[in-house]
Formats: sequence, C-alpha cells, structure tokens
Amino acid sequence: MMFTLWLRPLIQASVFLWAVASHSPQGCDFSQGKWVIDEASFHPLYDASRDCPFIGFDCLKNGRPDKEYLKYKWMPSGCDLPRFDGTKFLEKSTGKKIMFVGDSISNNMWQSLTCLLHIAVPNSNYTFTSQIQELSVFSIPEYRTSIMWLKNGFLVDLVHDKEKGRILKLDSISSGDQWKNVDVLIFNTYHWWTHTGQSQGWDYFQVGNELIKNMDHMEAFKIGLTTWAKWVDSNIDPSKTKVLFQGIAASHVDKKGCLRQSQPDEGPMPPYPGVYIVKSVISNMTKPVQLLDITLLTQLRRDGHPSIYAGRGTSFDDCSHWCLAGVPDAWNEILHAVLFGN
Repeated sequence: MMFTLWLRPLIQASVFLWAVASHSPQGCDFSQGKWVIDEASFHPLYDASRDCPFIGFDCLKNGRPDKEYLKYKWMPSGCDLPRFDGTKFLEKSTGKKIMFVGDSISNNMWQSLTCLLHIAVPNSNYTFTSQIQELSVFSIPEYRTSIMWLKNGFLVDLVHDKEKGRILKLDSISSGDQWKNVDVLIFNTYHWWTHTGQSQGWDYFQVGNELIKNMDHMEAFKIGLTTWAKWVDSNIDPSKTKVLFQGIAASHVDKKGCLRQSQPDEGPMPPYPGVYIVKSVISNMTKPVQLLDITLLTQLRRDGHPSIYAGRGTSFDDCSHWCLAGVPDAWNEILHAVLFGN
C-alpha cells in the first residue's frame, strides 16, 4: 500500500540518534544507568499523602504494604543526576507556562512535578484544577508559574463519524492551537497506540482520503508521530518555546506482571517497541526537540507500578502507570537537569 512504501525509507534511514537523547547542557547522558538505594535517604522526595493530597497514584494510601520501591534513585552511568531543586525550578520558571500534552503517563509525570514544586513552597496559595475540558492546571501565583496537563493520547485527530465510528486521522492535527503560547511543551504519546480489542480507541485509520481498517499499530504510530513532528517544525519558534518529548515509559503487562515485585530488575534490557520510531522521527526534525529517554530506567522498575494498589480494587492490576512517590520523580529530576543544568 502507498503508506507502507512512503514509510519504509524513514524507518530504514541512517540517523544520528545520539543527538536527541536525554543529555544535560554539560553533555551528561541520563538515559543509561542503574537504580541504587539512596543511602543519603533523600528518596522518596515526598510523602504523597502528607505533602500532596491533591494528586493520585498514591500506592501507600491505596494499601501497598511494602516500601522498598520508594528508596531507589536513578544513577546515570557516567555522571551524577542532581537532586530535584523545586525552588530553583520555580525561580527559573517565573512568569512561564509549562504544558504536558499526552496520555495518562504524561499525567503521571505532571502530577509528580506538581508535588515536587508544592513541597518547595508549601505555604504557597497554589491552585489545582483537574481535567476541566481535558485541561488540568497547577498554578503557583507567587512565581506566576503554571504547570498544565492537556489530555491528548494520540496527538493527531480522533473524530467520531455516525456511520464509520471512531476514525484516527494519522495525517491531521486540528487542535494544535492549544499548544501555542506556552514556554515549555512536553509531549507524550505511545501507549494508546498499542491497545487492541475492546481497549482499542479507534475503528478506522485514515491517511488522506483513504480509510484503513487494519494497519500495523507501530506503522500507524510512525505516521502519526511524523505528523506531530511536521506540526512542531511548522508552528514552533525555538526562541520562544522549548519542546521536549517525554519518551516511552515501559509497561509490564506480560506473564510476569508487576504484582508483589519489590525491587528493580537488572539489565541489560532488550530493545523496546516504538523507541526507534521516536528517535528516528525526532532526528529528522528541523526544529530542536529534546528527548527525555526514560525507557531503560522504566524497563528496570517492574516494582514501581501500582499493581492492585491503584485504588480501583484488587481485580484491577495496573502494570502501566507508576506509583507516586516513585519512578516519575526521576523523570522530573532529568527534566530539571535538562532544562537548567546542575
């Protein structure tokens, strides 16, 4: 088919993937490393129930009996990852708007960041609104800083047709105006593309005028992500807006699962589906986009998921999202280092 032929050269292209990895301004690669016990006892960085009752994903509150998963910090192979400094983050972000755009894994990272900032200024008259017309906003008026999450699992358009049902338009973005006029954009999309059966969020793909009932999901993901990349290249001024891509967080929906897992796995880990696509698309963009390459550090943390402690009863075993405090705090430590250095 025409879309298959169009896609193949992009997948096979030789690109400099290292240029978009999670590097600090000093050149530190945060994507490779291991999880170690924090001997200084800085981790966990907060107590979600005590410090941030406005966030979810609180596994201890939901009855998780073990606490070992809270004690690990991410240690990059060739350098140090500085501890998150909420005061510095707010000072550097004074008067700015930061927006996460993506699925519930993006929400995981947004909630972590809101807590990390709140505990830096616990007496702030913050405001927290969650999912008002798909937009959630955490604001700290003393710094005139807003941290937003806009729910958008595919980034490209999903439309509802009375006859055809749900159509995922792989080459169309009509909601991009919501992404403009902010200072930092952190995009995320992947997990919704992997769904099958009843959990699948679409009935048809569309490319141009062609409706496609069945397409390899990773092929569709590649086309959709390329559409997003073209939008960024055409609409973002790097002198005004910094763009990052959150990267792919590994899930552990497999035979082993995540129930009763209490410590990190050991590497090395096999390549994770979709990662090459993300790196390939970003490497071919004309505007600078920083990849927060969190795949390996999440592959190693089978113990970091809520499992049956997601607050939805013991019949629901969540091996996709992440407990807070926990793994997403490391993502924000990397974000802090990438944005502001050591």
